[in-house]
Amino acid sequence: MSTQTAPAPSLTHVDQYLALAQQAGASDIHLGVNAPPIWRLHGTLQPIWPDAPRLTSEETVALAEGFLSDAQKTQLNERGDADFAYANESGRFRTSVVRQRLGVDLVFRIINTSVRTMDELGLPEHLKLLTRFHNGLILVTGSVGSGKSTTLAALVEQVNIERREHIITLEDPIEYVFEPKGCHITQREVHTHTQSFGAALRAALREDPDVIMVGEMRDLETISLAITASETGHLVLGTLHTGNASRTLDRLLDVFPEDQQEQIRIMVSESLRGVISQQLIPKIDNSGRVLALETLTNTPAVANVIREAKTYMLPGIIQTGKKQGMQLMDDALVDLARRGVISAEEAYARSEQKQEMRTTLKM
Repeated sequence: MSTQTAPAPSLTHVDQYLALAQQAGASDIHLGVNAPPIWRLHGTLQPIWPDAPRLTSEETVALAEGFLSDAQKTQLNERGDADFAYANESGRFRTSVVRQRLGVDLVFRIINTSVRTMDELGLPEHLKLLTRFHNGLILVTGSVGSGKSTTLAALVEQVNIERREHIITLEDPIEYVFEPKGCHITQREVHTHTQSFGAALRAALREDPDVIMVGEMRDLETISLAITASETGHLVLGTLHTGNASRTLDRLLDVFPEDQQEQIRIMVSESLRGVISQQLIPKIDNSGRVLALETLTNTPAVANVIREAKTYMLPGIIQTGKKQGMQLMDDALVDLARRGVISAEEAYARSEQKQEMRTTLKM
């Protein structure tokens, strides 16, 4: 037996797995029935130890029992799942414990507890301009695990550094814990401190906020309240699970009944400040992942196509708006591939316009 496999059977508490994952730089840990302990390293799921035995149903139940609170155990028994932020001496973790066919599975997302600044993340300088508005809507979009929360936290931290205002964050669960710099910061967790994003947003408007961060804009009530807040003198930052700027705006508008859409289009055309769409892509040398960004900032041309429901024209406007700091995702992918940071195959797989990408990269 190799020395690598030796530690596997001796880990009896989730904290031991989480400490290992943090040391290795993994983003997620999966402890599931009839599977070896698995982590996501540089975007790829793989066993922590090559020859580790599969976890039994009894072992995953014991791991869950070892760290769940009484309230969380009750929720797991009644609902079949429990989602929450778990904190121990080494950090904070977004946690999901679920009952499934074979037993209980545990999944942890490792949260980088120190909020990284926009500079540390390598975000473009011009995006700082978005954080200097005193009202309006900023959207950070991308698939699950694309780093939206990290970018959103960096934008909030930029406000925290530069301004003297009241920031309210509404999250499910709280991930990054902000230390007040210039701002007074109130952080509320959905299901712990409030019933829903909608309820928290309604309450937030009575709490004298300047900046409101909405962890996820997932339903009509939340989206409607966020747009209203952005119109009434608040800077609202939120996330959506969409892949690019035009799909983001379609999703934002399509959630409303048809008879309201014209009015909402006008409101969004006036209140939108910018859309940041992102992907985290494995580097060609397997040393980690790199951020690829599509950025849209609101200009008269952008506002016009939103009002006229012609969002299909946005890619062309972004293409010609490079002087305003705009960039298409495909252009970001081409740049990364040409600089040798990602492979041409990876750029092609993640591109919107496949044929153009094939031609551009001479594949």
